[in-house]
Amino acid sequence: MIGEAIRKLLGRTGSAEKSEEKIMKLIVGLGNPTKEYKGTRHNIGYMAADKIAAANGIVVNQHRLKALTGSGFIGGQRVLIMKPLTYMNLSGESVRAAADFYKLDPEDILIIYDDISLEPGKLRIRKKGSAGGHNGIKSIIRHLGGDTFPRIRVGIGGERHPGVDLADYVLSRFKPDELPVIEEALDKAAKAAELIVEDEIGKAMNLYNTPKQKKKKKKEASKPDDPVEAANTEKPEETVRPEETEKPEEAVRSEETENPDEVKDAGQEPKSTDGTTELI
Repeated sequence: MIGEAIRKLLGRTGSAEKSEEKIMKLIVGLGNPTKEYKGTRHNIGYMAADKIAAANGIVVNQHRLKALTGSGFIGGQRVLIMKPLTYMNLSGESVRAAADFYKLDPEDILIIYDDISLEPGKLRIRKKGSAGGHNGIKSIIRHLGGDTFPRIRVGIGGERHPGVDLADYVLSRFKPDELPVIEEALDKAAKAAELIVEDEIGKAMNLYNTPKQKKKKKKEASKPDDPVEAANTEKPEETVRPEETEKPEEAVRSEETENPDEVKDAGQEPKSTDGTTELI
């Protein structure tokens, strides 16, 4: 009787350990630890990880693999939600440790992070891609040896901010009027993450990707009622002889907007002067 009870107890324990090792998907929200950076634009990945955890009843409070982690189920898949504690530019150390421990391929690792080139609240979902100047993604690509991991980029900027240092901007907090938009974006990011975990990334992209702004602006510029073009197509008030007629000046067109997918490196890698860890 006693022996059987012990075997059952050991069996349950062994089963729990075995189940813990069967992590199928890894969800990583990027950010910087400590209260100083809580709620900043650069920590939108942390916020998304918390939103996903809350929506699926997962508690992220275990200190392991150089991160805060929590495991649970999403759509029948056992997942590990992770918030690296290495600071942004060393995020790859934590991601690689988890990938090695659970024997995960890059395609099974979803990364959620901020994008300065997108307006606040806009989402961009991709199956793979370059770092685009983001230090956290640079570190992950370096440690995993490739960029074939899915990612959700959440907009925190969009417009240029003249006179404001890029590092200061990404480490600032959202304005009160931006918070409702950010909250909605986090809800969408959580739903997109659930689809990606269930191997439905195509559906997630169709539902939650923000259309490229470049195409939209081109269409607007070609409208026939463009005020600049209209001004240059008005007939002259006075009648003049054909040989005296001057050619109308060509319409002034604004320069083509830069591709919002591209994130500039400038300002995103501030060098440390005292030997401390770079934050972004």
